[in-house]
Amino acid sequence: MSVQAVKSKTSYASGVGRPPLWGRTIGMALDHAASLYPDQPALISCHQQIRYKYRDFVSEVEQAARGFLHLGIQKGDRVGIWATNYAEWAITQFATAKVGAILVTINPAYRAAELEFALRQSECSTLVLMQGFRDCDYVETLASICPEFGSGRPGELDSPRLPFLRNVIFVGGAIPAGACGRTMFAWNDFIEMGRREPLEALRAREATLDFDDPINIQYTSGTTGFPKGAMLSHHNIVNNGLLVGAAMKLSPEDRLAIPVPFYHCFGMVLGNMVSVASGAAMVLPAPHFNALATLQAVQAERCTALHGVPTMFIAELEHPEFKRFDLSSLRTGIMAGSPCPIEVMKRVVNEMHCSDMTIAYGLTETSPVVTQTTTDDPIELRVSTVGKPMPHTEIKIIDLEGRIVPRGEQGELCARGYMIMKGYYKNQEATRAALDDAGWFHSGDMATMDENGYCRITGRLKDMICRGGENIYPREIEEFLYAHPAISDVQVIGVPDVKYVEQVAAWIKLKEGAVCDADDIRNFCKGRIADFKVPRHVKFVDSFPMTVTGKIQKFKMREISIQEWGLEAAAQIVTA
Repeated sequence: MSVQAVKSKTSYASGVGRPPLWGRTIGMALDHAASLYPDQPALISCHQQIRYKYRDFVSEVEQAARGFLHLGIQKGDRVGIWATNYAEWAITQFATAKVGAILVTINPAYRAAELEFALRQSECSTLVLMQGFRDCDYVETLASICPEFGSGRPGELDSPRLPFLRNVIFVGGAIPAGACGRTMFAWNDFIEMGRREPLEALRAREATLDFDDPINIQYTSGTTGFPKGAMLSHHNIVNNGLLVGAAMKLSPEDRLAIPVPFYHCFGMVLGNMVSVASGAAMVLPAPHFNALATLQAVQAERCTALHGVPTMFIAELEHPEFKRFDLSSLRTGIMAGSPCPIEVMKRVVNEMHCSDMTIAYGLTETSPVVTQTTTDDPIELRVSTVGKPMPHTEIKIIDLEGRIVPRGEQGELCARGYMIMKGYYKNQEATRAALDDAGWFHSGDMATMDENGYCRITGRLKDMICRGGENIYPREIEEFLYAHPAISDVQVIGVPDVKYVEQVAAWIKLKEGAVCDADDIRNFCKGRIADFKVPRHVKFVDSFPMTVTGKIQKFKMREISIQEWGLEAAAQIVTA
């Protein structure tokens, strides 16, 4: 039996190594794009009415980089950013990379305790922040954990609770009045500082950088315990951007609408870095996701690509004004972040003209993309799988004992290659738990691999429902329920049960004008899926609890369900 025949029977695959990896820092990748496409649009911020060509964008980035040098930022220093999608966010991303500072991306939804943890754990010396997001005032929140913020001059912050923090830079408008405002640098003043540092000083700093240096810390959103700061390198980010852009066939003629948040890999890597690696334009529809603003930006800027998580695409498709927009310029994009409903994908392809829409799967720790469909894949694979391993990427699917399972069998997906994080910042225990001695990252996601290497994500190890000894994977039931004509979106969870340990529960969002009750849902299931998979509990909702990136928070759904359905006693028995 040939070696190839043996490989084809096990759930192991590696991506073909083209295009070749780049040995470049993030700053070098930007310089490369600007040298080739100086007059092409680089960044268009619709809500700020800002437009940069690549030559202008590099100039602004280098001015900010020199500003960081003037503040005394050293290679390896941590610079945090707490803001939504503004042009200044993208400028900061590339400016910190040019001086070798590690960008700490802070979730816009964080509150005081989470902010304090991120700033302390990462040892941030500088924080770039805006006024606030939704009902959270960022300036007031920082003051609540740092009483010294508001006294002294800018650049001289000295706080026992945040011992490393010295500088606060304000973006997004006029600097606030009051004591706190007097202790911050205004963005424009910060940029002006850059003029005091010679360009030669920036070039000297860039000469000390290596593409394997860590350049980004992103905090993963766990359901329990403190977040973990995944450390990503230039090499991780640049090459994931390069390869993802190649899979989408992006070119300098493309314009990519980025409604997903920058603080997450989806925005800063699959949006900003993908664009720069391809010479394409970054288009920012709004400070944060807004379905109408996204549709307006696509039409006004003739965007050819659009990113989003499934809930974003659903919101766009179901917007009351959807039909009035000309989206015919769209061709491609990425739907990712959570399992992509098949019916939603079909509507995106047919109604939004995204004939080359791709599906990507990945994690923060993998920079992020591990597998992706391509524009050449038939529609059947692009609506039912997350594609094959990216170039230069290995994946395997293993059982609970660590053995590679046969093709078609379910197990945990593991990945290895250039894109794997350097580890969790100052957390060796968590790093050892995620990265084994052979360099494999254990994702915690359940998957299957078919005979051609295409993967399907079937759920999370922690999401698996165990009902009376039967292992149930929520994703399977969700896909089945999406076929119900009244259902717009659905999420399935396990809830505690005295007799069966767990029962299946479905949270359902109905299509506009649809009428349906729990018995209708159960009758739809009976005889078509196994009885033990039929939802015992059904809850109709207008929305789901989710992170700012659009990821569904099933642990919150479980907490709400236990309380609403009076399952506290069962929960105590199950967890005892």
